Amino acid sequence: MMRYSGKVAVVTGGRSGIGQAIAQRLSEEGARVITTQRGADKNFPSISSDLRDPAAPQKVIDEIEAAYGQLDLLVNNAGIMSEQTIDEMSFEAWQETLQVNLSAPFLFIKSALPLLRLAKGAIVNIGSIEGLGANPLHAAYAASKAGLHGLTKAVAVDEGPHDVRCNAIAPGWIDTDLNLAFVKGQPHPESFTEGLGQIHPVKRTGTPDDVAALAAFLGSDDAAFITGEVYRIDGGRMTKLSLPQ
Repeated sequence: MMRYSGKVAVVTGGRSGIGQAIAQRLSEEGARVITTQRGADKNFPSISSDLRDPAAPQKVIDEIEAAYGQLDLLVNNAGIMSEQTIDEMSFEAWQETLQVNLSAPFLFIKSALPLLRLAKGAIVNIGSIEGLGANPLHAAYAASKAGLHGLTKAVAVDEGPHDVRCNAIAPGWIDTDLNLAFVKGQPHPESFTEGLGQIHPVKRTGTPDDVAALAAFLGSDDAAFITGEVYRIDGGRMTKLSLPQ
């Protein structure tokens, strides 16, 4: 299935994890994929950028326009997370999380809109179930992802008349390298992994490829009548009511 033949896509934070899986899936479906993050991507053409810098998104989009002359799909995937209580968190740490997770997607969308309007293109924002709920110590992360979900809906409303769609994906527990390392660092990794399975009705955690499949659908013409939605992909975790252990 070559839904992206002749199309150009950019994936932020695309060098690893969910971003790399999305880049790979889009490439397999015919897209010319560019990733952007700090440092190079050995698998795809990439533009080095530091998304803490508000000027970075415009520079990336300018380079893509100069090199390819078009942009059909923007995937805002890059994100950071810190674990602190509210009273421990500095304003600078709060601002950094919101800059990378929320302001950078806003600036990428703003910079990319002229090209996306010409292409009648699409935007896929990678949010989180923590934009719908929250884990302990994740105030800045949860706030940024809730904001990204809200931005998704606002862009969908404003840009629908210009034939640009915008949707978000809210992943639950996904087996990225970061999460797998977290599990290995637990005192009892096997029992922790078993516990993770128990909180998911499907009895497993997610993979980056699970998210990539949904992103590829939402960015394609198969989703031409879908915009302004936040798709939870969590194996039923937030649907299942918890019971005492």
